[in-house]
Amino acid sequence: MIVRPWHIGALIVTPRRILIAALVCICLVWFWTCLPSPLFEDPYSTVILDCEGGLLGATIAADEQWRFPPGASVPNRFAQALIAFEDQRFYRHPGVDPLALVRAMWQNVSSRRVVSGASTLTMQTIRLSRRGRARTVVEKMLEMAMALRLELSTDKERILSLYSSHAPFGGNVVGLEAAAWRYFGRRPEQLSWAEAAMLAVLPNSPALIHPGRNRDALLGKRDRLLGRLWRQGVIDSVSCALARMEPLPLKPHPLPSAAPHLLARHKAETKRRNEYDGAARAATTGASRLTTTLDGYIQRRASAVVAKHLESLAGNGVHNAAAIILDVSTGAVIAYVGNAWDSVSADHHHHVDVITSPRSTGSILKPLLYGGMMQSGELLPEELVADVPIRIAGFAPENYSRTYQGAVPASAALARSLNVPAVRMLHSYGGSRFYSLLSRLGMSTLHRKATDYGLSLILGGAEGTLWDLTGIYAGMARQVNNHFISKSEDTRVFFAPLYDTLSGTVSDKPAGGIRSSRSTITAAPLDAAACWLTLKAMLEVTRPDEESTWREFTSSRQVAWKTATSQGFRDAWAIGVTPAHAVGVWVGNADGEGRPGLTGLAAAAPILFDLFGLLPASDWFDCPESRLVQIDVCAKSGCRIGPDCASTVSTLVPPSGLHNSSCSYCRLVHCDSTLAWQISTDCERLAALRSVPWFVLPPAMEWYYRESHVDYKPLPPFRPDCNESGADSRSGPMAVVYPGWKGNIYVPSQLDGVRGRTVFEAAHRDPRTTIFWHLDGDYLGSTVDLHQMSLAPKPGEHKLVLVDEDGARSERIFTVLMKD
Repeated sequence: MIVRPWHIGALIVTPRRILIAALVCICLVWFWTCLPSPLFEDPYSTVILDCEGGLLGATIAADEQWRFPPGASVPNRFAQALIAFEDQRFYRHPGVDPLALVRAMWQNVSSRRVVSGASTLTMQTIRLSRRGRARTVVEKMLEMAMALRLELSTDKERILSLYSSHAPFGGNVVGLEAAAWRYFGRRPEQLSWAEAAMLAVLPNSPALIHPGRNRDALLGKRDRLLGRLWRQGVIDSVSCALARMEPLPLKPHPLPSAAPHLLARHKAETKRRNEYDGAARAATTGASRLTTTLDGYIQRRASAVVAKHLESLAGNGVHNAAAIILDVSTGAVIAYVGNAWDSVSADHHHHVDVITSPRSTGSILKPLLYGGMMQSGELLPEELVADVPIRIAGFAPENYSRTYQGAVPASAALARSLNVPAVRMLHSYGGSRFYSLLSRLGMSTLHRKATDYGLSLILGGAEGTLWDLTGIYAGMARQVNNHFISKSEDTRVFFAPLYDTLSGTVSDKPAGGIRSSRSTITAAPLDAAACWLTLKAMLEVTRPDEESTWREFTSSRQVAWKTATSQGFRDAWAIGVTPAHAVGVWVGNADGEGRPGLTGLAAAAPILFDLFGLLPASDWFDCPESRLVQIDVCAKSGCRIGPDCASTVSTLVPPSGLHNSSCSYCRLVHCDSTLAWQISTDCERLAALRSVPWFVLPPAMEWYYRESHVDYKPLPPFRPDCNESGADSRSGPMAVVYPGWKGNIYVPSQLDGVRGRTVFEAAHRDPRTTIFWHLDGDYLGSTVDLHQMSLAPKPGEHKLVLVDEDGARSERIFTVLMKD
């Protein structure tokens, strides 16, 4: 059967022409779609750089190659050397060089063997993306076609970048950047002409880099390329001669490992982000290049400081430490030492990033409670806080020194990190309220309900991370620095630290999804006034021995700082701030093993001040005067002045402090002319009474206060012929210290089943008096001087009655509960 042609207008259509047209269309479609996307699917190393582009560390790619992600551009020296060696007409051909093809064909035919290739850099880039293909004529034709398509889809600089990032440089080194660091220990931009020329010729014969494998051939190729660059006018004769004098590298350099824990953290967070976003391809290739906010110099110095201190601490069995330095104004991380690094030994858990590991907070949260009470006006800076033994619902905190001051100014209690005043303050402020404050400040590790923590929250009952806590302290400093900004902008000062210059970090909360590290909160938890007063109190913390005389030197920097030690000497903390920087330090054992003497002051504080020594000095915080008011307070109690206060001092407080209660410790006392006796109108005429303002503490507080305050004057006794009916009865001479009023006492049973005993305690203004003890109407005995009695009351409610020699009484109702 004969198929006749048909006409479409003047066009004659035949089957042959249809076939040719179809083939042309297929070829065009193939040509247009022949490039895979992406061109390379190789796995990449995870790379982190400092703020100036210096390499901090990298991980090897999944295929065991050092292959860094493609950079944005190729350094000029390497680009010129590469083009001069591989493809001199690179910028003048469309991906295939016809002149090179003709030359190669003539040379190969003349020699009857392959002596010359015609591959351009574009064609070599395509060949690198198609590794493992047989080098046949068909494959060569495909490379040429794909090279033409690549030239149409991107520019020459991108092609140079793709080639430079995927070319082999010997061994398991792939790409220019990895080669520059491995062979010369510097960035590609910092390579000399000799180094750039050597790397330019290496992909052509990557095996030449190995010692003992004809290194003279590599040297000759490099020097011939340098000569060509000189003849082309790229370098002058002096540069060429000097470059030829440079030796070849003897062996590969180890890659920097200045921030291994941050590298591991970034790799994990990138994987989590990719999984969250569903970025399957990125997750498989692992491509990640992060320019961090870290200062490379300070990072290395900080690592050295931590390592130096751990050498001495190791003698006490302490093997781990972490440190972080933040820029206060931006929250940027300047140094990140996740742990002392030992890439070989796993004996002491050096791979653990302690910066993000929740650890017992010890007393590091005390300044935040102090600030919260300052802001609410419930506490003034010099207001006295009771420091006497206390037991609340079975919780009986003790000061670290096992001593009590009776009463101590709130700021001094913070500076000296007294536990009992802190627990009393939290009891007054409210555990749930403080829990909410911590959450709003950015503490992300409070995973239980507020009631689960109880009052132990202020003494290490919760866990926190060095990351969160240093960020919170930096936020306090930032709030003070920004005090001149209107209050509507105060909400933006408390945010998590930032180590990524571009996109932030991933939240560690698995249920919280992705959260930018600069996410803000809805309201400022602490205002500038509260923060400034808190930092001012923290300035008075006693420094370690080597820093104890800092006030004697005008050049010494002022640092607001706080230490903490967890129960069992497992965690030692120190966090300090200046207007410019925040520094956080943790010392201990990553496995939780406690060691005697492992305290914040002894172990963490010396590291803290050595790290501050690496940083530029800064002035102290400006006082936010517009956020404070000046009031007169009692010179004795620190409370707002009452009608009976004898002396006053002026101090700055938040406006809310104006509503604080007035002084209840000062009162008028009626005495005789010698002030030796109290008298009343019952025994003396009115004209003989001398009314004197007197600072009077409750008996329990007074009993401990007198031991450390020799200038304290207790109330004079009543003259024997006078009775106390007309006296001020706000405070009797005696008080029960323990148990509390209507409190619960938990008495454990002993191993033999016998009911345990508990110690009851009382205090009296007269240290020489005798106290007679009665329980439920039964006489128990008497005490002199130290008023303590060990009792074993039965379960249930009881009434304790104490009577002194003068008949003064003090009663206490309590309930005994048994614990197995």
